[in-house]
Parts: sequence; C-alpha cells; structure tokens
Amino acid sequence: MQNASFPLPPRSGGEGSGVGGFLPKIGERQRKSDARVPRARQLRRAMTDAERRLWWHLRGLRVGGTHFRRQATIGPYFADFACHEFKLVIELDGGGHAQQSQIITDRARTRFLESQGYRVLRFWNNDVLRETEAVMTVIYETLKEAAAAPHP
Repeated sequence: MQNASFPLPPRSGGEGSGVGGFLPKIGERQRKSDARVPRARQLRRAMTDAERRLWWHLRGLRVGGTHFRRQATIGPYFADFACHEFKLVIELDGGGHAQQSQIITDRARTRFLESQGYRVLRFWNNDVLRETEAVMTVIYETLKEAAAAPHP
C-alpha cells in the first residue's frame, strides 16, 4: 500500500500547462460547442413512427462494422440517418416531400450530400412502415456493396 503522505507526481504537462487535466482552468477558453447539437437532440427525441422503426432495424444491422447515427449533422443539414464509415445517408420522407417546393429543397440537399461523398437513399415513410423488409434489403445490399469497395 502506498503511503499517502508522499506527494503525487506532477501531471504530464507540468503545473499550469493545461496538459493532462480534464477541465480548462478559469479564464481559459473552452471549445465552442456546435450550435446545431440542441436541434439534433430535439429531432432525435421527436422521431416519427417510420424513423423509430427504421432506427430499431439499423441498430441491429451489422455489415462490415457499420454504425448509424440519427440526425447526424453534415454541413448545414441534419441527415435522418448516416453511416459515416460507408458514406451512406438515409432520408425518410413524409407526404410534405411530394410538394414541388420540398422536392426542390430535397434535390439541393441531396446534391450537397453527394458533393461531400455521401450516397443518399430516400424512402417514403409509408414504405418503411408497410414494407420494412424490402427497405432493409435495399439498405443491406447498398452497405454490402460499399463494404466490398476499396476505401481511399
């Protein structure tokens, strides 16, 4: 047993260097948090039935180390589901996405995500709810294809 009367060794960076500590010292600048995080959290808590069902299936999907995130921030957008390892985004669309103005917005969003190297799969909420197995087959096959391709 170590004697408690001996002083502890100095931290790796030395006294006051800020290295090795867990919290910044008073007056030191903390890393600015991403302003989108609270909105992403809110979206995660308010999932639609289709998002909830798909999330349940995606969490159990294991293809080459896949890991999906809900409401992942990519540039200015929140992707419903994203697998960064295989650069795959899954978007679920409700009836409002059939309106012309939303179609234009969705196309711009898809172009941006593709410009960042992501492949975007879009499904209607009704398809996720009624044809879950078919939707999961498309996702699974897309991931298998991505896993087989060499990564840069």
